[in-house]
Amino acid sequence: MSCKIDPALHTEKKPDWIRVKLPRDPVFWSTKSLISDLKLHTVCEEAQCPNRWECWSQGTATFMIAGDRCTRACGFCAVKTAKPFALEADEPQRVAAATKRLGLNHVVITAVARDDVKDGGAEHFARTIEAVREAVPHITIEILVPDFNEKEDSLDVVMRARPHIFNHNLETVERLTPLVRSRAQYHRSLKVLKRAKQISLDLGTKCATKSGLMLGLGETETELFQAMDDLLEHDVTVLTLGQYLRPSPQHLPVIEYIHPDTFENYKEIARKKGFRHVASAPLVRSSYHAADFKPELDVE
Repeated sequence: MSCKIDPALHTEKKPDWIRVKLPRDPVFWSTKSLISDLKLHTVCEEAQCPNRWECWSQGTATFMIAGDRCTRACGFCAVKTAKPFALEADEPQRVAAATKRLGLNHVVITAVARDDVKDGGAEHFARTIEAVREAVPHITIEILVPDFNEKEDSLDVVMRARPHIFNHNLETVERLTPLVRSRAQYHRSLKVLKRAKQISLDLGTKCATKSGLMLGLGETETELFQAMDDLLEHDVTVLTLGQYLRPSPQHLPVIEYIHPDTFENYKEIARKKGFRHVASAPLVRSSYHAADFKPELDVE
């Protein structure tokens, strides 16, 4: 992986506000054991999420389907890039079993990018959504998806499975997108979010759309506020903002650590602009406290 942002700009020393709590609750270990027993992957581990100790101690996790090998090589992501294995036909049922055993009322399902599969893994997403709903009928289902290369058929398959929240991360501002996101396009991501919402409306279902950005990669405030406006113009009403943390020296450098007060200020600005739900803090990630968002309050 080649870093196109000068590695010499990296800020090595983490500030005092970047602190991760280590696990003390036995629920953490039982959650870890359950996920291992069912041979499942979580983005919590694969992406080295700083909140996995807290979330697992609360008995929650974000399931990562379609394997742990991604066909893309984004400069910020800890998930490994390699030729993926074949999709596992029984994985949807295993995710459903874990969801039921954990007693979840809100589940987040994400996946690696599967550009090697014709539909990008859309049918696999749909089967997982349906299996989870069958196992836990009243659960809120959130999906965090790749862009499916903006294929209309793939989006249609996913939306017909009726997720409650459709999340696709913009990740960064327009200028930095080619440097940060492998094969992704800023405006394509915006179109995917808007189209997902429209398909949901056409189907007569209710689905909130959500997106997130990492800060500290060298973006300016003007660029960040433009990204907020662009998301609102594409019908996104749930926003997450968090600090980019470098997974390894081979990944993109951290240009700046954003102060918590600044994150709080961005939260207020985003709300005033029109977002209905905003999570903004250094350790916020796409799925962090996802159940705090009530999709029934976000759709008309």
